[in-house]
Amino acid sequence: MGYLLYTLSFAVVVIGTALYFTRAFWLPYMPDLNLPNNPFYRYTRLSTFSDDLESGLTSSNFDLTINIEAGDSRQGLDDRGKKEVQRIMKNKRVGFDEARRIWMQERFKREGIGADGRPRDPKFVSFS
Repeated sequence: MGYLLYTLSFAVVVIGTALYFTRAFWLPYMPDLNLPNNPFYRYTRLSTFSDDLESGLTSSNFDLTINIEAGDSRQGLDDRGKKEVQRIMKNKRVGFDEARRIWMQERFKREGIGADGRPRDPKFVSFS
């Protein structure tokens, strides 16, 4: 029993060392799990307005060149929103403005906001 445990622990150390020294070869093939509570969380670079502009996430109605020219130091657009807008652009074959409009309508619907911008909550009271 002691010999088996010794052999097994030795094998784990050897395999672990081999994986550590060869990580440059196999790490790019690992799935990208960007969940902060995940033990395999890897840092992702924050995007900038220049990256968003290069990705096609701009239009005459939503011009990012103003932010770039002004030297805006913020990180850029919301990553989750960008991915959803790009998915809509690809799947529905629409431009950036239309995809952004569709995404906002879906978001309003999901959060219980009507098309007119008022909450759909029956307890909502408005004084105007």
